[in-house]
Amino acid sequence: MLRRFDFKCVNNHIHEIWVDADEQPTCPDCNEQTTKMLSPPTVSLDPISGSFPGATMKWAKDREKKIQKERKANS
Repeated sequence: MLRRFDFKCVNNHIHEIWVDADEQPTCPDCNEQTTKMLSPPTVSLDPISGSFPGATMKWAKDREKKIQKERKANS
């Protein structure tokens, strides 16, 4: 099963590469051996669902500001 990992070579080139979990690819730029990097997951809170009240309140406040700004620009 292919998975996407970040790899870095000795020349500091960083690439996202789809590989099998045990595969060790070479750098597409310089053809040097790469090592797998530990990368943080991408996380975002869904402000509309209501599951995260703080995010929902922030989204509503930001949306209201944007609406007011658009109304002012259009008047």
